[in-house]
Amino acid sequence: INSFHKYFSIYLSLLFLLGIYYLHYKHNVSNDSSISEYLINYQGGFVRRGLIGEILFRYSDYFNLNLRFQIFLTQSAIYTIFLILIFNLFKNFEKNVIMLFAIYTPIFLLFPIAELESLGRKDPFLYVFFLSLIFIKNTKFANIFTFLVLPIFCMIYEEIVLFSPFIFAVLILKNKSTTFKSTFKLSLLFLPSLALILYFFMYPLSLESHKIMADSLMNVFNERCYMSCYLVVGNDITSFSDMVNYIWGAHSNVPIILMRYFLVILIGFFPIFFLSFHSSFKNDIFFTRIKLRNIFLFLLACYIPIIPLFVVGGDWGRWIGMMITFTTIFYFYLYQNDFISVDHSSITRKLLFFKNKK
Repeated sequence: INSFHKYFSIYLSLLFLLGIYYLHYKHNVSNDSSISEYLINYQGGFVRRGLIGEILFRYSDYFNLNLRFQIFLTQSAIYTIFLILIFNLFKNFEKNVIMLFAIYTPIFLLFPIAELESLGRKDPFLYVFFLSLIFIKNTKFANIFTFLVLPIFCMIYEEIVLFSPFIFAVLILKNKSTTFKSTFKLSLLFLPSLALILYFFMYPLSLESHKIMADSLMNVFNERCYMSCYLVVGNDITSFSDMVNYIWGAHSNVPIILMRYFLVILIGFFPIFFLSFHSSFKNDIFFTRIKLRNIFLFLLACYIPIIPLFVVGGDWGRWIGMMITFTTIFYFYLYQNDFISVDHSSITRKLLFFKNKK
């Protein structure tokens, strides 16, 4: 454990230093999506992903501050909080070699540094919510936290709802729910968040309202509304087919793309999938009643709501990074809290080649 603390601290410290350096480097780039996401605000009306942008808009305007630098500070703060929570998640248990591979796989913590287009996006807000929920010990407070705080995070980045199976599973485990009735009651905690998501898609920002938002950015901060800031216009359910045609029409060689990402998932997810395949929920847990004892199969079920992201969005690297982050956090939450049994003998038997140091 002490050895892991030492090297993991060095690893996270390097990620932190590189992250802050590149966030500062990126914050003045005029065509970076990680900045344009934070330009979305409520000046033209209530719109998805606008909460943080509205806070930064008003705060920067009131104190006459540079908006882009305030965005950089916000990105740095949430990234730092994420790394601190990650360290606390992994620090207190023995790890075998396959667990170390799962923690250090490059598409997990290293991904935002390796792919700078991902660095500075709103993904860490999702991770911070999930990790915060995990660290809450009081069950009643965890329920209240989900009911009241999850809608706030939906206003920051609504795609957190696609990862709700992981959140729901943690709530079921924290509440020790073993019946369908008690589990259904827990699902009601998501109603405010689902209502917000439904509102966003039923009442997208109009072109007129978007122009007001864009004009406010130009008039107050001399910032144009571009990329992510522009894409909130008319992004409703009726445009689903248009989005699909746009994304897939832009790719000239779909089979190559599918093969590439198949290999990324196969290699990058292998350690956590290998652990999950040899792990099962214990008998007194709700999921065993619905025939989802094996953790690997349970994870596949959790991925179902995420599939639309790959259909309508071109940022496949980001979606994969988000998937493995939620997966890794969730698996080690289960492991640390003794919700699962792990067939260590089978893992050792299948990984005998690790004994050969070559």
